[in-house]
Amino acid sequence: MKIALDCERMKYSHTGLFEYCLQLGKALKKLKASDDEISFYLSPALQQYFEPGDKFINQNSLQKFIFPTVDNIDIWHTTYQLSRYIPKSKKIKRILTIHDLNFLHEEKSAAKVTKYLHKHQRNIDACDHIVAISHFTKTEVLTHLNVGDKPITVIYNGCAEPVTSINHKPAYIPIKPFLFALGTVNSKKNFHVLIPLLENNEYELIIAGKPDPNYVTKIIDEAKKLGVADRVQVIGAINEDDKYWYYKHCSGFLFPSIAEGFGIPPIEAMKFGKPVFLSTATSLPEIGGSVAYYFSNFEPLSMQAQFASGMEDYKSTQPADKIMKHAEQFNWEESAKSYLEVYRMTLNG
Repeated sequence: MKIALDCERMKYSHTGLFEYCLQLGKALKKLKASDDEISFYLSPALQQYFEPGDKFINQNSLQKFIFPTVDNIDIWHTTYQLSRYIPKSKKIKRILTIHDLNFLHEEKSAAKVTKYLHKHQRNIDACDHIVAISHFTKTEVLTHLNVGDKPITVIYNGCAEPVTSINHKPAYIPIKPFLFALGTVNSKKNFHVLIPLLENNEYELIIAGKPDPNYVTKIIDEAKKLGVADRVQVIGAINEDDKYWYYKHCSGFLFPSIAEGFGIPPIEAMKFGKPVFLSTATSLPEIGGSVAYYFSNFEPLSMQAQFASGMEDYKSTQPADKIMKHAEQFNWEESAKSYLEVYRMTLNG
């Protein structure tokens, strides 16, 4: 079986799709059968993230308009649901992973929603098998798009095992106990609602991730209004060593996102046994399960009460082992095994 994994989205570093392509690619290579062959479709500049002996199909932006003939490929796995890099040959079986339909939850106009649905439908029509990364995403796909009789399989994302450096310290080290939040810093992540959690305590709040400057301004303005701006740090994108340092040393992890197809950062925090506070929106209750704490709404007094209750429960029940056990189910080897089963099933038809 000759597989091509579309890793074109790795051009966006510090994103979930970068991590997804890289970690799934490594796991597939490790678990494939001896007679399987995997090629990675990405630009030459990004091939450094894999090993020199790996097979590559060179990607460039013009191929979204005229896709070249691809020889000796049985399975083409499109890892980005709106990708325009799809081979035309009917001899190649095509797998499409759909991560989310977040645009349904982002207050977009009806015209934009229709446009996005049309783009998704185009790629569904061109594929042979659909993979959704959560049952929530599968339900949304079946509700809002026409999959016909095409199979749709749920395969959870993995979460890489943390590799911590004993001597590493990030550029910014909090001087007080701190709460940590991580993700692209934009309105969808909803980080500004966390600011009231700093009232009547001494916590710092560290928010890391690629920033939208306008949204960062909104966060800082909210902090100034409540007189806690000196305890809010929006530090931008961080490397793996910094990320794991903050997970390891934080008092709690906060992720109040309103639109997620999965949610890797909460699982990463759980691998350290930390108390994780999530919104109840979209896929997050499915991923966090019974070991996470939840904000049922974003009213400041309600959030403060739920946060205080969660921290008290964590202190009294000491569930770190249970939390880490929950996180173990999300690993890239299990994800890769499931994808290889889908590849074989699709190829054998």
